[in-house]
Amino acid sequence: MKTLSSPRGPQRIVCLTEEPTEILYALGEGDRVVGISAYTVRPPEAKAEKPVVSAFIDGSVQKICALQPDLVIGFSDIQADLAKKLIAANQQVLIFNQRSIQEILEVIRAIGSLVGRQHEAQALCDTYLKRLDSVQNETVKRSHRPRVYFEEWDEPMIAGIQWVSELIEIAGGQDVFRDRASGKLAKERFVQPEEVISAQPEVVFASWCGKPFDASAFRQRSGFDSLPAVKGNRLHEVPSELILQPGPACLTAGLDCLLEGLSPSD
Repeated sequence: MKTLSSPRGPQRIVCLTEEPTEILYALGEGDRVVGISAYTVRPPEAKAEKPVVSAFIDGSVQKICALQPDLVIGFSDIQADLAKKLIAANQQVLIFNQRSIQEILEVIRAIGSLVGRQHEAQALCDTYLKRLDSVQNETVKRSHRPRVYFEEWDEPMIAGIQWVSELIEIAGGQDVFRDRASGKLAKERFVQPEEVISAQPEVVFASWCGKPFDASAFRQRSGFDSLPAVKGNRLHEVPSELILQPGPACLTAGLDCLLEGLSPSD
């Protein structure tokens, strides 16, 4: 009979999106990462050190298998087809589907537990929570909370997902489409131009995942010249890698972008 040993956690991890990579590096476990997504920006050393094996929706099963991972970590229902192919190739796959700040923190703790860094993961979460509480305690004192429209995509127009909506509120704004931010599927967050016009946002944030925000085209949409955000030139692009990655990036640099755009002196 083969002698069993105590679990050490996965030693060779492929990350199909940026956030597990950033989490593992933040926990001091970057050496376990053997493959990353093409959209990985944070931390910069990961992009320099690790081979790219996936985009977002799809990836190279052959390249991933060649790395001999003992765990592949992905994100969201959008990667369901890729996960299915990897499972068929006898890979061990873990797909998270975090949509809120609370769920992001739970994922950090879960990944920490996987690699034996429970205490470090909890400390990391505590750091993020302390900053979020500090920011909210300051912004709640403001006499005016600007109405905010966050646009995740332009055609069709898609409003911000739940963690983005929550960060907008923490940063001192009012998400005009907060009522649909909890929609897990993009189609649940579709908005119509007339709805944006009716909401009269005072600040617009845009993060068109995969392409630059075209502020000129936004202004030229029919009826959008009436928006306070357009009149006041308060249109802000937020890099998608900072706000649309449900991990450390959005809780730190992403929040900073929102704070800058919502600053009363802006």
